[in-house]
Amino acid sequence: MKRTIFILAFIISGSVLFAQKKMTSSATITFDATTNLDVLPKAENKTVVAAIELKSGGIAFEAVMKSFSFSNPMMQDHFNSENWLDSDKFPTSTFKGKITNVTTISFTKDGTYPAEVTGDLTIHGITKPITTTGSVIVNGKSISVIAEFTIKLEDYEITSKAIDGVKIAKEPKITVAADFK
Repeated sequence: MKRTIFILAFIISGSVLFAQKKMTSSATITFDATTNLDVLPKAENKTVVAAIELKSGGIAFEAVMKSFSFSNPMMQDHFNSENWLDSDKFPTSTFKGKITNVTTISFTKDGTYPAEVTGDLTIHGITKPITTTGSVIVNGKSISVIAEFTIKLEDYEITSKAIDGVKIAKEPKITVAADFK
């Protein structure tokens, strides 16, 4: 928690110094590991800290793992347990990257722009490179970003008997969305 507050304070102070940086503490990440047999492994976290640097295209997200909310409390317990994400040992996940085609996005003109994103995703203490596409939506002074991608749980050493592709998807879909005002 102290680390999140420090990062938030750093982002806010940077926002004051550089008007090109925007931040929010209410971005959303959804985790969808549902399968045809089980619709319960789906969660949402609406308290994600995010920042975007308009000039360079730098983008970052940080999510507290215990803030993911499942409809089934038992699934939430499993998600945070030592057998899964071990949220006590690895309390946050982060993404630090860049919109590589930022020069094609006009942050001063309303519209929806395709975004190519690359960076490092850290989950369960393991960092892996991620490349995906998304959208940047400019509406007045509001900027929204959204991206979807999948991860392989085994790449992040997340293993469990339930992760067999039948009850829980081996490659869950992650959706990241943030509104910067």
